[in-house]
Amino acid sequence: MEWHVREGDAIEPVKHCATVRGPARKLLLGERVALNVLARCSGIATKSSRLLSLLRQAGYPHTLAGTRKTTPGFRLVEKYGMLVGGVDPHRQDLSAMTMLKDNHIWSCGSITSAVRAAKAAGGFALKVEVECQSLDEAEEAVNAGADVVMLDNFTPDGVKVAAQKLKERHGQKVLVEVSGGLTEENVEKFVSPHVDVLSTSSIHQGVKHVDFSLKIVPKGQRNGEQGGESVDV
Repeated sequence: MEWHVREGDAIEPVKHCATVRGPARKLLLGERVALNVLARCSGIATKSSRLLSLLRQAGYPHTLAGTRKTTPGFRLVEKYGMLVGGVDPHRQDLSAMTMLKDNHIWSCGSITSAVRAAKAAGGFALKVEVECQSLDEAEEAVNAGADVVMLDNFTPDGVKVAAQKLKERHGQKVLVEVSGGLTEENVEKFVSPHVDVLSTSSIHQGVKHVDFSLKIVPKGQRNGEQGGESVDV
């Protein structure tokens, strides 16, 4: 296989991206799987790059991340697409960081109890992030020892006020992440110098695929030679 474009390049249709050589039967056996993976990964990379560009144009210098809401069995491809698009893939799996969401907190009785339990189980080497619905919850999480607080489903104005207050009170002791409903249409409204991470599933859920196709050209057709078993694609 020979690539004619570099990974991460922006291309316009119709573009000859690669040439694959081999027996036609084997190429056709792998055609649909290869194109599906390429189409899905490229769609995510394109969406990631576009959203990141909007944030950079709006003056946001920090991290844009995906989420763990990936397609079962396809996480590696989708996380890779985010990386190619310049976006942080967030947690690779459940072992990468302990994230306490509303159900975990309700099960433990409080944010403080949940953070303490997570710290006891994970030790010093594992970060703990807490999903918070209000500034008061975020304060409780920080005071309990959380490393990251996620301001979830806040309004743009609410994000700016809460993030600024958290940074004024705690500085770099805690990372502030914002998530919940962020899209190309509204993400610029959430830009704040006090927000360390903006995360969204819109760069990998329901993303339009990039349409690729494979066309067989018999070997030698371009230079007048007789066709053979091998083909150029």
